[in-house]
Amino acid sequence: MILVKPKHKIIHKNMYPEELVEMAGRTCYKSENKVTHNSSKKFVRQLIDKGHHSVIEHANMTVKFICDRGVTHELVRHRLAAYSQESTRYCNYSRVVTFVIPPWVYIPPGEYNYLSSEAEIIRPVSTWYRAMLSAERDYKDLLDYGWSPQQARAVLPNSIKTEIVMTANLREWRHVFTLRCAKAAHPQMRELMIPLFEECRTKMPEFFEDITV
Repeated sequence: MILVKPKHKIIHKNMYPEELVEMAGRTCYKSENKVTHNSSKKFVRQLIDKGHHSVIEHANMTVKFICDRGVTHELVRHRLAAYSQESTRYCNYSRVVTFVIPPWVYIPPGEYNYLSSEAEIIRPVSTWYRAMLSAERDYKDLLDYGWSPQQARAVLPNSIKTEIVMTANLREWRHVFTLRCAKAAHPQMRELMIPLFEECRTKMPEFFEDITV
């Protein structure tokens, strides 16, 4: 007989995701003695093939996105995640307002103002272009009138640039990629997620190689 007292151990944060998942998974069967320097990737693939996806929730990934605010309204619907987003209440854009070009709007990135030529901007793209210029002007006017940023932001559109940091476990990222890379997803969401998915599939194939876009 062995008698012990309860205790805890904080798992080392510098473990690779696949190593962390293997450690957690093998705890279920007390098979830690089977861990080798190259066993983790194979172990993760076996978990996913068998549908034991709960084990990969032990590993997470943090990503910083730069996108328009409309996209983030969809992104934060994934509730098994933590978010920190640029605040239009406290950020003051009195110098310049930044907007995100949608994938169906063919305007080169750059800085524009009312003196910029619209000669090569075709309609209806020019309508969007002028709407962004107008929103910036109205926002700055309201600040000049004494409104605070949290008041003046009322005239800012979905196309305003925002930055958001998202942390989720790898099982949730698999779910995100499955939904947000699909053909039915919003074009701006696909523009954001497909490059991230391709990078993840390249760097962590054992977690994502079975997902197709």
